[in-house]
Amino acid sequence: MQRTLRQMTVALMAALPMFGASGLAAQPGAARQQLNADANWKFSLGDPADAQAQSFDDSTWRTVDLPHDWSIEGVPDEKNLTGSGGGYFPAGVGWYRRTFTAPSDWKGKRVSVVFDGVASNATVYLNGKKLGVHPYAYTSFRFDLTPGLDFSKSNVLAVRVDNSEQPSSRWYTGAGIYRHVRITVTERVHVSPWGVFISTPEASTSGAKVAIRTQVQNDSTDPAEVSVSTTLLSAQGKSVGKERSALSVGAGAHEEMSQQIALPHPELWSPETPALYRAVTEIVQGGKVIDRVETNFGVRTLAWSVDKGLVLNGKSIKLTGGSVHHDDGPLGAAAFDRAEQRKVELLKAAGFNAVRTAHNPPSPAFLDACDRLGLLVLDEPFDVWTKSKAKYDYARFFKDWWQQDVDSMVLRDRNHPSIILWGIGNEIPEAWTSEGAPIAKQLAARVRSLDSTRPLTEAFPGATYTPSTDAVMAQLDIVGYNYNLEANHAKDHQRVPNRIMVTTESLPAAEFSEWKLVHEQPYIVGEFVWTAMDYLGESGIGSWSAETPEQAAQADKVAGFLNQAMSNMGADGKNPFETLATPDGKPNPMMSLMFPGFPWHAASAGDLDLTGYRKPQSYYRDILWNGGDRVFATVRVPEPDGKKIVAIGWSVYPTLPSWTWPGLEGKDMQVEVYAGTEKVRLYLNDKLIGEMPTTVEQQRKALFTVAYAPGTLKAVGVNGNSEVATSLLQTAGDSAKLRLTADRTILQADGGDLAYVTVEAIDAQGRVQPNATSEVKFSLSGPGSILAVGNGDGRSKESYQGDHRSLFHGRALVVVRASGTPGSIRLLATAPDLGESQVTIRSESESPKATLQ
Repeated sequence: MQRTLRQMTVALMAALPMFGASGLAAQPGAARQQLNADANWKFSLGDPADAQAQSFDDSTWRTVDLPHDWSIEGVPDEKNLTGSGGGYFPAGVGWYRRTFTAPSDWKGKRVSVVFDGVASNATVYLNGKKLGVHPYAYTSFRFDLTPGLDFSKSNVLAVRVDNSEQPSSRWYTGAGIYRHVRITVTERVHVSPWGVFISTPEASTSGAKVAIRTQVQNDSTDPAEVSVSTTLLSAQGKSVGKERSALSVGAGAHEEMSQQIALPHPELWSPETPALYRAVTEIVQGGKVIDRVETNFGVRTLAWSVDKGLVLNGKSIKLTGGSVHHDDGPLGAAAFDRAEQRKVELLKAAGFNAVRTAHNPPSPAFLDACDRLGLLVLDEPFDVWTKSKAKYDYARFFKDWWQQDVDSMVLRDRNHPSIILWGIGNEIPEAWTSEGAPIAKQLAARVRSLDSTRPLTEAFPGATYTPSTDAVMAQLDIVGYNYNLEANHAKDHQRVPNRIMVTTESLPAAEFSEWKLVHEQPYIVGEFVWTAMDYLGESGIGSWSAETPEQAAQADKVAGFLNQAMSNMGADGKNPFETLATPDGKPNPMMSLMFPGFPWHAASAGDLDLTGYRKPQSYYRDILWNGGDRVFATVRVPEPDGKKIVAIGWSVYPTLPSWTWPGLEGKDMQVEVYAGTEKVRLYLNDKLIGEMPTTVEQQRKALFTVAYAPGTLKAVGVNGNSEVATSLLQTAGDSAKLRLTADRTILQADGGDLAYVTVEAIDAQGRVQPNATSEVKFSLSGPGSILAVGNGDGRSKESYQGDHRSLFHGRALVVVRASGTPGSIRLLATAPDLGESQVTIRSESESPKATLQ
């Protein structure tokens, strides 16, 4: 609820079960086992009869290891029912079967299967018996296997995944068991699933009070007398606090134990210093440890108020954020731990300190990486409530499933120190009607009942000043604005002076105005640009095109309509999304400039492209938000004769960090320079072209007109009269060879570790040839495989699975997956007239992990 002064100080501790997605080895002497169940699944695309049966013959099915997304194995096709929103990728029905044995020491224990995410409409069977269903693609769920286990012969876990009803989303969902699966084995008396919640009512560098709530479940037929022991460990493994308490738990019941431990002189968690501790929770009965859960946690305080905004560990902080979808580009939705960590690494390196998980809970691996690396998170549950945005989306399940899915998100994620905001929805049509407030109140109450330590938000486009939206916003702590903050914030602040605001989505081209607002107004706590990283689906919304002057003029009208709609749609109480595609009630053919559709299959709206390569707009944003004596030079793509470049909606005027423009010698080129310095100087072949200021008044930009001549273009940042930073663009010669660079040359031989190999066409001096488009073929030898190939072209018709890929702006990407066997992996690349190049990667044995047999 909104308060006159929302000064609510809390300190949050992360409580994460200490099993990575690759599995958790059983602790010596402890009854709990976490068994990795990713390997050796049988998979078939299609819907054969009786595939759930224990005796079904799956010998002709493919063997796959999880995570697995079958949709990315196909190629975009305009006929696929996923449509523009889903990137035109294939959907359908698929079956997975996993055969395993139940050892005798499981008898008398509780055995569960845990799925981190299945896309979508999963139906799970054990030995032919249906255990249940789970419609939503993005929340984790579990089923009890105990009653149906067969100790006399092999067991079969079967999963039917139905993604056939399309369109089901406004973006790419993927299809299959695309996150990790594990088996949990406990005694009948055990810590409940997601049953540890840690917070700190007080925390500073001098000391913290650590509050631990542990829920203990008794699945036996007898009451249990146990003790709950919690030990806090430093990063070095040193005990820094301990508490032990007695607890009585009735048969078939659960009870919660509250404890408090003083932690002296803690290291506080922050984006700059993401310090993590570890808690060990043990359940002891009759002098024996019967359950043990290890937990990573971080200590921090969080406060929010209209006059100070967000305060982290006593210091005001502005969110330099970006929204991301769940896919990992060429991998599709498959959530490999290394892919998720790399995404966080790339976002941090690009200057972001926060991320919004649009519009669903992310994988546990992603949040673990945010905790380790220090990236703040807005975690939100879904894109719709009861009113659909796509024919077969989550709206049809909302009434029956919202509470279970909200519980899954909050209980699973509530202890990550990286999470600072809970969302309850994005661009919800009900918000402009009388239906909105009751649903928002229900959602907010449920989230707060599970975790009251974080503020709640919801993202609103259009009119944020109607009685209906005000009633919804009254349920929130911080109100999210999508594309409408500049137009609406002042009047909203005047009407509702205690409203705290955040830009939950902004257009890339509006970066300066968003930055200015956030830094001028304390009640605006930050921005999440759409988007931080490119993604599959919403095909081509960030694209640009060259049009006739007449078409360009019409596009300007469309852009004007869009800007007006983003600020005011919904004011009449109607579904705002209906107005976007049909201004004045009539279809506007120029909307195709903003939503071009096929052959685009990716949005192309990210600061980073599908492969993680930074676009010029990323450098501008980084300089603007994070300052420093830095400079970056890029060149505007020249307009073709008789055409105008059109960049509206989520696109920006196209630029390339290239000074290689054959055929344009002598023609004027527009050179953009972004700088954190007072001014910049531009040189061409050591001749001064000019000097321009680059202060905030100039929006940290300078634009030079330069007649193109091959050579070296040098932008120099200047403070006073001192040259303090340089950005070089050099003309590249003809492509001479390929260069392969792996982000990591040593992998773990665990079957899931990855190396990202950048492939570049370079000239004789080692400069990337940005105009190279050669098709490169790949082969691999050794204990690994090519998991995916890709480039930054959101229109490419090439498969992300295979042994070849064309270069885009002189670059491509290969993702190498290590097998479970150590050894040397060699990736070889060949291209016509460029010869061959190779890179060697070594995979090494790691400590064995407990796996399902």
